[in-house]
Amino acid sequence: MLDLDQFVEDCRAAVTADPTHKAVAEIVTRALSDPLNVLAAVGEPTAGGIFPIHRADDLTILNVVWKPGMTLMPHNHEMWAVIGVYGGREDNIFWRRIKDEPSGRIEAAGAKALSTGDVAPLGKDVIHSVTNPIQKLTGAIHVYGGDFFAVHRSEWDPEKLTEQAYDVEKAKAMFAG
Repeated sequence: MLDLDQFVEDCRAAVTADPTHKAVAEIVTRALSDPLNVLAAVGEPTAGGIFPIHRADDLTILNVVWKPGMTLMPHNHEMWAVIGVYGGREDNIFWRRIKDEPSGRIEAAGAKALSTGDVAPLGKDVIHSVTNPIQKLTGAIHVYGGDFFAVHRSEWDPEKLTEQAYDVEKAKAMFAG
């Protein structure tokens, strides 16, 4: 079973040694080489939610559980992230800003499906939306290079694709509801 305390300490040491996502991505990749060990450490998901494992100014580690069929609108993080799926699937659509668009509109620029055991690093400027396309809960460890809950960032209206302030409470309610 993955030792969560040691995982947090390893991630903290990695951020101290290298503030980019590269060293943390190696730690998450190592942990996800055996997804069942991660599942044993965090517990079998029973409901959607955002469950903090560690929160500090320079590092946030979350156990994110996506409800079946759930889609989260396009958003950015304003910090790097590393996502490791320990059960289920996350489909990510990557977006880019449309040049000279005053409303901050975005357009699709790529996609990546993450299945059990997959790890994906995301750069500071990435905009993405996420869908759990399967009919069971999807669990993932999300590691962020900052305080996920305190940083001002953006989300995009899912219909008009226009930029607005990110509402973390609305996002939490989507996961829990």
